[in-house]
Amino acid sequence: MSISVVRSTAGWWRVDSDRAVHIDTDARTTGDLLADRGAIVAATGKTRTVDELELLSPVTAPCRVVAQLLNYRSHALDTGADPNALHPTFFRKSSASVSGPNDPIRTPAEVGLLDYEIELGVVIGAEIPLGTTVTEDNIAQYVAGLVVTNDVSAREIQLTRTQVYESKSYPTFTPVGPRLVLLDQDEFSRIPELRMTLAVNGDTRQDQLIGDDLITPPAAALTRLARFQHMAPGDILLTGTPIGTAISAPPRIVQMVGELLPPALKWKIFFARQQNNPKYLSVDDVVTASIRTDDGSIDLGTQNTVVR
Repeated sequence: MSISVVRSTAGWWRVDSDRAVHIDTDARTTGDLLADRGAIVAATGKTRTVDELELLSPVTAPCRVVAQLLNYRSHALDTGADPNALHPTFFRKSSASVSGPNDPIRTPAEVGLLDYEIELGVVIGAEIPLGTTVTEDNIAQYVAGLVVTNDVSAREIQLTRTQVYESKSYPTFTPVGPRLVLLDQDEFSRIPELRMTLAVNGDTRQDQLIGDDLITPPAAALTRLARFQHMAPGDILLTGTPIGTAISAPPRIVQMVGELLPPALKWKIFFARQQNNPKYLSVDDVVTASIRTDDGSIDLGTQNTVVR
């Protein structure tokens, strides 16, 4: 059965319904906590209501933050890509971007096109050496659990400078949590049943059942990643986002015309159009993001972040 863990300014807590039970552990990092699983199960410390806690990210930094590009069919089609021709593609984010589930998203002065991407975060629970094969049958040996993440993106930095790393790595650009939900082997098979939902000021922008849209599931993605990247306990893999982000590829005929223009003029026209797109995030916008099964039996909780 799944176990939900949260982290606050007062330490680590196991969540039982709407109550949080303090975990007696010296763990300072997520990796350390996962090595002390017995303390999580045996937690009998002081209790609080979850709402009383000042929640932090349950994934501590520094850690490796790896993300997948175009891993949902709907999002791939929206960018003009053929989902049937895609292979797992990864990029890195700085762990300095990791922030709590209720922390504000802070917009750098030079960023105008601020976008959101709800993503299922896979938290590593054991060493994944180079060459490891992760399967649906052994995933629980390597993955501890799941979290809600938001891959916040500065689109003009990403596109005009081809700086994926910078555009997605500013401080507060990876809200994580509130819960780290630890799963047993059988529960990992329910990942396709998880629904990802993101709203801005109450307007639902992304609402997708993972199993209807995911291209490469976590086990296969980790196997591919292990060809060149070692992962360790407390590291996290962001597994992609579905359709509904603010940015969207222009119609094919517009793309064809754009290919004939000098790059500077093409980007000038593109960003002039994007400036009129009301879906990009603005100061004081409230972003809520949640991931859960429709029956509520696996619930990663809800982020509430305000753009500043």
